[in-house]
Parts: sequence; structure tokens; C-alpha cells
Amino acid sequence: MPRDREILALALPALGALVAEPLYVLGDTAIVGHLGTVPLAGLAVSGLLLSEILGFTTFLEYGTTSRAARLYGAGLLDDALDAGVQATWLAIGLGIVLIGVIELVAGPAVRLIAGGNTPAAAQGLTWIRIAALGSPFVLITAAAQGWLRGFQDTRTPLYVLAVANVASIALSFTLIHGLGFGIEGSAIANVAAQTGSGLFFLILLVRRGPALAPSRERIVRQLAAARDLSVRTLAFFVAFVVAAGVAARMGNAQLAAHQIGMQIWIFCALFLDATAIAAQALIGKLLGAGEVEVAAALARRLLLAGLGLGLVFAVVLGAGYTVIPAAFTGDEAVRDQAAQLWPMLVLTMPVNGVLFALDGVLFGAGDLRFMRNVTVLAALAHYGWGLRGLWLGLSAFIAVRFVVGMMRWMSGRWLVGGTLMADEAA
Repeated sequence: MPRDREILALALPALGALVAEPLYVLGDTAIVGHLGTVPLAGLAVSGLLLSEILGFTTFLEYGTTSRAARLYGAGLLDDALDAGVQATWLAIGLGIVLIGVIELVAGPAVRLIAGGNTPAAAQGLTWIRIAALGSPFVLITAAAQGWLRGFQDTRTPLYVLAVANVASIALSFTLIHGLGFGIEGSAIANVAAQTGSGLFFLILLVRRGPALAPSRERIVRQLAAARDLSVRTLAFFVAFVVAAGVAARMGNAQLAAHQIGMQIWIFCALFLDATAIAAQALIGKLLGAGEVEVAAALARRLLLAGLGLGLVFAVVLGAGYTVIPAAFTGDEAVRDQAAQLWPMLVLTMPVNGVLFALDGVLFGAGDLRFMRNVTVLAALAHYGWGLRGLWLGLSAFIAVRFVVGMMRWMSGRWLVGGTLMADEAA
């Protein structure tokens, strides 16, 4: 049974890697913001578009972790490393395709989001056409995080991402404020840092000495995870984008309050997702080793730990129900609207704590088809009128995933020992 120290040794570096990206975006936003309102608006539009497109490739992390962790737990280190090799080939191929797709759709997509052929759209188009060139290296890095987590290593991705993000901020500042570049300086710095981290992970993979030939059969097997996790990501995207669209049509105060609530939710989710990553790596390793009973016992511990962390967030948010919104806005109308959603934000935190840990457990078991189906089902939750009704709908999205997920956990169908993931053994 893994000890608490081992769980924390995986979860804390994973948290650092998760936080690195939002912190980088914050720093880059501040640098571009000093160019003026129009470049900042352009970055907001194009940055959102690129991040949403790349968000559909998370299967390179989570699907690879599930497979590599099982093989690592079974002692099949060469096969576990091969999972990383095949994921990397898939990342390179998909990244090249994404460059072409993004360059093709960037103009219409940016203008659609920006509301026409505006100066902000022109700035955003300049940024995304350059930033898209880093796509293969972003995906190589995602695949590397997947196989390294399978090898129970979350420290290396943290160090590499931290260095890459600091270097990118420094280069962006130098290009924009030192050499007089415009918004393209931010995009160039992005691509340079992404290329550096991607090449580092490629070298790290090659130095471990695996067979580097691509295998069509094994890549196709990994594409099954791509199908399931991409549909799951789409369900999340629809649920949250529809919510934002509904809030926008209620009025500025409602939209601003919704943004405050969502940013707090996302901040808490970063901490909860770190426990999910640790759960995925450890559960996959134990099931691969055939330690089914130990995996079941660890899953119970992780769910309880997630509940405890969720309760902490609930207490903090409950105690700060007036102070926290006031830190974001001085507008009384916005604070009044925040009060409408606050009870749901607080009450869903303990549920989220268990749910994120459960996601990690089922990811580690390779129960991806079930996770796809339950998320699509939950995304059908109805959004009622008013901000309170909207957040009741979001709470229903969480509740459906929680109830059906707990039924799956209690059924034990995900407890499949050996090298085949739960989907493959079904």
C-alpha cells in the first residue's frame, strides 16, 4: 500500500506543473497588456481559441499515463516506454496536422470570436499564426508528461515546465520591451519555449534506449483513448461554454459574477486535479502488478482524501462569502449576483473533491469509455433561468457525474488486474 508520503510526492509536483501554465499566462498577459488595450484583446481572443483547440489533445497525457502505469506496474518497462514512444509519434503527427488546421481556420475563427474584422482580431490573428507553430512540441510535452507519470515521475515535468515558462516570460519581455516587437514577440517566445521543452523530452525519451519505430497497431490502440477522452472533453466544453453564453445573455453583472465563480472553481480544481494525477499513476501501477485488493483499498483512501480537501475549500469559501467577491469587484450589483451562485459553489466543493479523486482512479484503471459516457450524460443537465438556476444546472452536471461514478466505483468493474486496461478487458 503506497504511503501518504508517496502520494504527496506525486501530487505536489503535479500541482506545480498544473499551476505553471496559468502563472505563465498571467505573466504574458501583463507583458502584452502594456502594449495597449487592442493587443491585449487580441491575445485574449487568440489565446482562448488556441487553448481550446489544444484542450482536445489531453488524451496524450491521460491515456498514456493509464497504459504506461499498468505496464510499469507489471514490470514490463520496455513496453511501458514503448507506450511513450507511440504517444510521441502520435503527438508529432497530430501536431503537424494542427498547424495546418489552425492556419486554415484562424482567420474566420478569430474574427467570429472578436465580433468582426476589428483591430483586436488583426492582432489576434498575428499572434495565433505564429503561436500555432509550437503545436507539435506542445503535444510532445503532453505525451511526455503521460509516460513519465506512468513511471511515477511528476518531478521532471515540473522542472522542465517551470524553466520553459520562466524562459518564455523573459524572452517575451525582451522581445516586446527591449527590441520593440509587438504582440508577435509573445508568440515567438511561446514557440521558442515550447520547442525547447519538447526537444528536451524527446532527448530524455531517446536516452532511455527504447525501440523508436512507430507501430501502426499500437498507435491505433492509443487512438481509442483519443476518441473517448476527446468526446469527454467536448462534453465539458459544451457544458461550460453554454453556461458562459447563458450568463452573457442575462446581463453584465450576471456575467461578471459568473466569471468570478468560475475562476474560483478552476483554481480549486487545480489542487483537486493534482490528487487525481497521483491516483491515476498509483492505481494504474497497482492494477498492472495484479494488486487488485491493494488498488481497491488505495482508491478508498484517495476518495476520503479528496473529500477532506473538498471540505477545506468549502469551509474557506463559506467563511469568505462576502470578502472573496469583494476582492474581485467593487460593483454592488456584481456582488449581489455572486451571492446567488455562492451556495452552489460552496456545496459542490466536497463533491468535487471526491469526484476528482474518482476520476483519477478510473483513469488509472483505463475505464475511459465509462468516463466518456457519464460526462456526456451529465452535460445534458438543464440550465434554468437566472444565475442561481444556471449554477444549479452546473451543480447537476457535477452531481450526475458523482452519482453514476460512485455506482461504477462500488460495482468494482474497473478493478481489472494485468496489463489490459478496463476498456480492453471488457
